[in-house]
Amino acid sequence: MAQPSTGALSLLTGAVMAAALSGAAVLAVLDSGCDDPGTYTEHDGVVELIGGCLHPSDLPITPHNPADAPAPGTADPSLAR
Repeated sequence: MAQPSTGALSLLTGAVMAAALSGAAVLAVLDSGCDDPGTYTEHDGVVELIGGCLHPSDLPITPHNPADAPAPGTADPSLAR
């Protein structure tokens, strides 16, 4: 029996890895446990997410006053440990 060429083996390996990663992604989405994807609505020029599995406590706190925002290229103090 002849051995497959290096190119064919690389192609087969890539296809198998792509299938495995795709399967893992599908399983992760199915197991996420979020039944309500939520909807985006716009009112008064503000886009708001209504519903979904994202809670305000899941988001980092950002300053409301632009003057309090960190300068570009500096570390965000809310991410400090």
